Amino acid sequence: MAAALCTGSLIAFALERQGAPAGAVPSVGFDWQPALFGTQPWRAWTAVFVHYSDRHLLANLAGTFGVAALGLAARVPLRSVVAWALAWPLVQVGLLLQPGLQHHGGLSGVLHAGVAVVATHLLWSASPTQRRIGLAVLAGLLLKLLGEAPWAGVISHPPGWDIAVAPGAHVSGVLVGWVLAMLAEAAHSGGRSLREALGAIDAHD
Repeated sequence: MAAALCTGSLIAFALERQGAPAGAVPSVGFDWQPALFGTQPWRAWTAVFVHYSDRHLLANLAGTFGVAALGLAARVPLRSVVAWALAWPLVQVGLLLQPGLQHHGGLSGVLHAGVAVVATHLLWSASPTQRRIGLAVLAGLLLKLLGEAPWAGVISHPPGWDIAVAPGAHVSGVLVGWVLAMLAEAAHSGGRSLREALGAIDAHD
């Protein structure tokens, strides 16, 4: 998944910049546009490859490597990878709740989904330490989302960024990734509840 996201983004960025004048805005032919979802649903997949600046691309590539490293360290199983893959288009679909966001591109929403998937998998681990790590990662994601104040508007302009940021994409990513991972883990464990998984933390102390 990480390799596919990085490779697609690099290819799209190179093709977009080929012969384009300096400072040109990437084509809107493949980014997310809620108004076109009914007629051009493929944008739910292609939007992740659209980046609006060099810094945007580099930050997302670094984030992708980070998510991949987290997944490898957590030894996530195939079901977690499948959950992340399913989150890919659903993160963009979640942005239908923000029709005011007329254009969106980039990997950030899908990357947030990936982190949520890994953290949720850790909550079902047999190791109390891994369950605590999963809780800590999810708590960190929640704090990050709150810090971005998604209720303040569909876009924000954080210091140091040369593009606008869509906090709603991050919220959509975390929610979609968490739900899909919960379903995957529950199906694998035969319906074992999250309460049982978390309750084992104290039992092992």
